[in-house]
Amino acid sequence: MASVSLRSVHKKFGPITVLQSIDLDIEDGEFVVLVGPSGCGKSTLLRSIAGLETINGGEIHIGERQVNHVAPKDRDIAMVFQSYALYPHMDVRRNMGFSLNLRKSPTRMVVERVSAASTKLGLNSLLDRLPKQLSGGQRQRVAMGRAIVRNPQVFLFDEPLSNLDAKLRATMRTEIKALHQSLKTTAIYVTHDQVEAMTMANRIVVMSDGVIQQVGAPLELYDRPANIFVAGFIGSPTMNFFDAVIDGKQAGLADGSLLALPASAAVTEGQKVVIGIRPEHLHFTDTGIPGTVVVVEPLGMSTQVTLDAARERVTLLALERPVLAPGDRKHLTARPQDIHVFDRASGLRVN
Repeated sequence: MASVSLRSVHKKFGPITVLQSIDLDIEDGEFVVLVGPSGCGKSTLLRSIAGLETINGGEIHIGERQVNHVAPKDRDIAMVFQSYALYPHMDVRRNMGFSLNLRKSPTRMVVERVSAASTKLGLNSLLDRLPKQLSGGQRQRVAMGRAIVRNPQVFLFDEPLSNLDAKLRATMRTEIKALHQSLKTTAIYVTHDQVEAMTMANRIVVMSDGVIQQVGAPLELYDRPANIFVAGFIGSPTMNFFDAVIDGKQAGLADGSLLALPASAAVTEGQKVVIGIRPEHLHFTDTGIPGTVVVVEPLGMSTQVTLDAARERVTLLALERPVLAPGDRKHLTARPQDIHVFDRASGLRVN
């Protein structure tokens, strides 16, 4: 196991900069998730750590060793890709042990490591099958097993669950997290799915346009997003946003409605801001922001209501089961402590 440190890492493809001065420290044994929209640079960063991309500047350290000019095979990492990349003519046993056999490792070591990995991953009954005889989830477990037998210092996962259906993704999320808790090996995981990031990570790195926007524990990012981008990206359903102008200790919305601000809001009179409220923190009330119901979506344990309010399309998540129909008029509000305030010009949090 080893820590991973990045210092001022930047990467260009021709004139296009895809990574801009990335600084990041990942502790030994930590599970860190890189998350962001397509094209934000997260996969390029992972491939740079693996040595599959050559960086244009900065330093990458795995443990105490700088690996900028170290070949991928010598970095002591193991990578699991979105595509399973299994050899179709080899059974599960030979797929898992292939990298060790390629290194001419002792046969006994290969057998022991394949056996240990297959037991951890529940593959013992599948060792004689070919990849075409396996389900998608089983193939992904074989790909993980192939990485485990190498006993690397760092695991790198590049969107490994993207090809699976929703139910299987949820199952595999649990399996990967449990596997990490058992192995305690440093892991860096790339995904565009913020639910995967929230449920799996010790820490999340949110990226946009090749820049790290915020690093922190999942609930830290959820409760105190550093800017509008993080606030809108982390959380499902996404946070609601309202343009507003500061009026004393209140925010005046576009339709003239007023919202009381949290005491921590460092704002000035007349400042243009963006008010953020998560769907579960909006409530129906007798007075407040007037809105019109657009769609009602019963989810069983909750009800998701979409409304037009304050010239915005708004989502409210109710744990009860309100009786509503499209066109109904309702009023909305939120407690001051549940309101996020961002400067409209910079996008940065001000409370």
